[in-house]
Formats: sequence, structure tokens, C-alpha cells
Amino acid sequence: MKAVVTAAVVVASLAWCGPSRAAPPSAEPYADQKVVYHNDGSHNAVPLLKRLYLMVRGLISDEDVAGEANAAYFQGLLGNIRNHINAVGKDHVKISVVDHSSGVEMFELARHDKAMAAKMDALRADGVRFLICANTLNSAHIDWHRLYGVSEEDIVPSGVAEIARLEGQGYVYIHP
Repeated sequence: MKAVVTAAVVVASLAWCGPSRAAPPSAEPYADQKVVYHNDGSHNAVPLLKRLYLMVRGLISDEDVAGEANAAYFQGLLGNIRNHINAVGKDHVKISVVDHSSGVEMFELARHDKAMAAKMDALRADGVRFLICANTLNSAHIDWHRLYGVSEEDIVPSGVAEIARLEGQGYVYIHP
């Protein structure tokens, strides 16, 4: 009898503690969203040797290699934003991308990378705003006229201050 009770307790415990089943996807649409994506590039994820190679290649050949070290990060960022819009619907999400530091290289790279430029254009067409840090432009001596698709209205005084301002307006912060 003791064995039967023990077995029943074990079976009941396993049934209760067993693997949980995920809830079925909700048929309800996502609520409207306001999101700020933080783009500061991704040099930390790029191996040192690749960064050195690109630096030397740019010096020797006089090629514009700006942004190449971060190209995969930028492609991933743009893909995340596209997936976000597709999931929520462009009429239900307001997205600003604040670009500073090495993140500004995405706009230099897009001058030569037509696929990246097309992705950025498609996101802009869906209402995404790309905001560029004036502090980065000034400290790196970058003329915003040389950045792909950037207008004077896209320049903000400080990237990090802009992120804080948007968060204060209820934007959710995402740093992919």
C-alpha cells in the first residue's frame, strides 16, 4: 500500500512540475508602440585583426572602408527593425533610431552598399526616423551631407540625450 501511495505522489508531482506548455499565440494584435533603437555600431563584436586589416587596407589603397567592420551589425539592426514593423504593423509602431559614435558609419557605408541603402529607404517609407548625433559628426569631422539619406532635420544635438528625451516621452529602449 505504501508503494502505491508513493507512486501516486510521484506521478502527481511530475504532472504538476512537468514541462510547461507555451500558451498559444494570441489572436489579439500588439498594442501601439513607441520604440527607440540605439545604434552605436558594434566594434566590440569585431575581431581586432579584422579591424586592423580594414584600417591598413584603407590607408594603403585610399579606399573608403568606413563601416565595413560593422556591416553585419548594421544588417542585423535593419533586419530587427523590419521584423518589428512586420510583427506590429507600420500603423501601430513609431520607431526612431538614434545613431551616434560608430553607428554613424552605417550612413557612410550605405553610400556604396545599394542593398543597405534600399533597406534604409524602405524603413523610412514605413515611418522610421534615423536621428544622427551632432556631437559625433563634430568630433569625427563628418559632413552630414556625405551621409546617405540624411537631412538637416535628422541631426540632433546629442545622441544619448535624444535617447533619454525619447524614453521620457514613453519610448521603449532597444539596443540590439
